[in-house]
Parts: sequence; structure tokens; C-alpha cells
Amino acid sequence: MSEPTQSEPTQWEYATVPLLTHATKQILDQWGADGWELVAVLPGPTGEQHVAYLKRPK
Repeated sequence: MSEPTQSEPTQWEYATVPLLTHATKQILDQWGADGWELVAVLPGPTGEQHVAYLKRPK
């Protein structure tokens, strides 16, 4: 009988992307098509714009 193999934890890369109110869907669709997963959307530093936080496996 062979020993069970342990898989390595997934390594992630991260991106932060400013979102434009008039193009939010298009921006997120493009990043999603490139393999990025949306993690969170939070207000940006000035509060005038939102920032998307994304991740994908390395």
C-alpha cells in the first residue's frame, strides 16, 4: 500500500485594481477572463473610488 501524498498549499498572486464607476463590470469581466478571482471590493484611500482585490494561483 502506498502512503497518501500531501499536496502543497496553493500559492497565490494578488492584484489591486481601481474601479471606475462607469466601467466596473467591464473591468471585472476582463480580469476574470484572465483567471483572476474577486476577493473583495473596498473604498479606496480617498473614498471617491472603489478598489477591487483579486487573486489567482501562481
